Formats: sequence, structure tokens, C-alpha cells
Amino acid sequence: MQQDITTLRLQSQGAGLYDFTRDLNAWVQSTGIQNGLLTVFCRHTSASLTIQENADPDVLLDLQTYFKTLVPESATAYRHSSEGLDDMPGHISTVLTDVSLSIPVLNGDAVLGQWQGVFLFEHRVGLRNREVVLQILGD
Repeated sequence: MQQDITTLRLQSQGAGLYDFTRDLNAWVQSTGIQNGLLTVFCRHTSASLTIQENADPDVLLDLQTYFKTLVPESATAYRHSSEGLDDMPGHISTVLTDVSLSIPVLNGDAVLGQWQGVFLFEHRVGLRNREVVLQILGD
């Protein structure tokens, strides 16, 4: 059994979904581990992770629109506002999604469907530096 770990540093340009599948796959392949389990962990409370369609950009836009409707920015709806109007909606959106993912690795590649990508889901408005930790266990 082998293991490896790294941290990807991603910069978001505001609220949205950022595909980092290519970076993830490149790292998995660089480890030399052929079969195992990849854990992907987001080190933030106002950004999350999701596996989503990476073929039609309208899917990502619709998801963003849905979350803005579901969890709107509001000066009166939330107690926590010291970090801006977008912060508490970001925390709520993170609770509704995931901060960690488990992805099987087979023959040296992350096992994803044909139209699946791995995304950082940024819930805040401004530029953000985000860290995603990748850990792989396997042979």
C-alpha cells in the first residue's frame, strides 16, 4: 500500500464553478499509483467541491443561478455579516454541497464518467485563493 498527498492552489475569479479535473488527473498519474482511492478535500468554509457535467456550460450557469435563488445575499436575513453580504450565503451553500469527495482510481486514472469533471464551487464574490488537498491510497 502506498500513499501520496499534495495541495492544489486554485484562484477563483468570483462566484462560480472552476474545473480542475485536468490538474487532479495529472497529479494522480504522477504518483504512479494504479488502483486505489483518491480523497479530495476543500480547506474552506465558503467554497465547496462537486462532481458535475463538464460538457455543457449552461449546466454550470444554471447551478449558479439556482444557488443564488436558494441562498440569496441579504443584509437582513443573516446575523453573520462581518465578512460581507456574500459570506453567510457562502457558508450555507457549502453546507448544502460537499467539502470532500472520494473518487476511485483504476489503471492510474481517476474514475469519472464521460461527462464528469471535478469542480471547486466558489460561493464568494471576490478573488479568492483556495486550497484543495488531494490524498491517494493504493497500489
